[in-house]
Amino acid sequence: MAKRVITFGEIMLRLAPEGYYRFVQANTFGATYGGGEANVAVSLANFGIDTAFVTKLPKHEIGQAAVNELRKFGVDTSLITRGGNRIGIYFLEKGASQRPSKVIYDRAHSAIAEASPEDFDWAAIFHGADWFHFTGITPALNDTVASICLEACKKAKELGLTVSCDLNYRNKLWSREKAGQVMGELCKYVDVCIANEEDAADVFGIRAKNTDVTKGAVNHEGYKDVARQLAERFGFSKVAITLRESISANDNNWSAMLYDGTDFFFSKKYAVHIVDRVGGGDSFGGGLIYACLNDYSSESAIEFAAAASCLKHSVEGDMNMVSVDEVLKLAGGDGSGRVQR
Repeated sequence: MAKRVITFGEIMLRLAPEGYYRFVQANTFGATYGGGEANVAVSLANFGIDTAFVTKLPKHEIGQAAVNELRKFGVDTSLITRGGNRIGIYFLEKGASQRPSKVIYDRAHSAIAEASPEDFDWAAIFHGADWFHFTGITPALNDTVASICLEACKKAKELGLTVSCDLNYRNKLWSREKAGQVMGELCKYVDVCIANEEDAADVFGIRAKNTDVTKGAVNHEGYKDVARQLAERFGFSKVAITLRESISANDNNWSAMLYDGTDFFFSKKYAVHIVDRVGGGDSFGGGLIYACLNDYSSESAIEFAAAASCLKHSVEGDMNMVSVDEVLKLAGGDGSGRVQR
């Protein structure tokens, strides 16, 4: 029987200068859409998974444009609540060489940020679903949205869904203390935890030894300890950590680790020349969920997720536009980039 995934969060309008122009140079801004859980939904839909994205969006044309963007990729938008006045906006300035990318948020008073618990009937939303995914960005919006997330998690567990969460700490949205408090409660209901090399330290104070992300140093033993501590604290069945070694804004080494409660599995390492890194973690999450739904072994699952995310770095926009076959080819060892004809 086909598996069904529900993701919940905010989709935003992304406005970005052309190419590598800085904000102060830009005369035009390209408009695309994206957001953590929406990006995961698109990845899964592209992989052939029945996926619905849940949010609240205004009834006006800009809200509809966001809905249309999701529909274009086969995401089920029928559960989106319509109302409110604003869609959240973020501005992205792409970094290059040693100059980092920059994000400026304009998302206060967005429709989802002003949503109420009555906007979402979780029993109906989860009908026939197998998996629920959210990120730490959504409860960071405000206390009401955090309580909506908690209600969703409780109902998902009650109905027997697998729950995954990408910790996704954003220091422009909330403090480490607040994140630790809120996520600590939500994580009681999570089965599969996804984090990057900084999230566990920022949210829960769990740090990898002998690792400095600003110097591109990754210590495997340190991350084994982080995953083990996370699993012990919250009872996660799986902990996945993406390992980004930042050489510059354009060039990263990319790999990942999966802890399945018994063993640790590290993916191949990819030398990535970046076209667009936004959504890299979301594409990893989508790949991992797909692999788990298809009963991949732990080793195969982490290879698939890491390869999916590697490919996303070559795609403009927030969303990953790759197929299962493309991911499997890269995971199988063909990273040559040779023309296919």
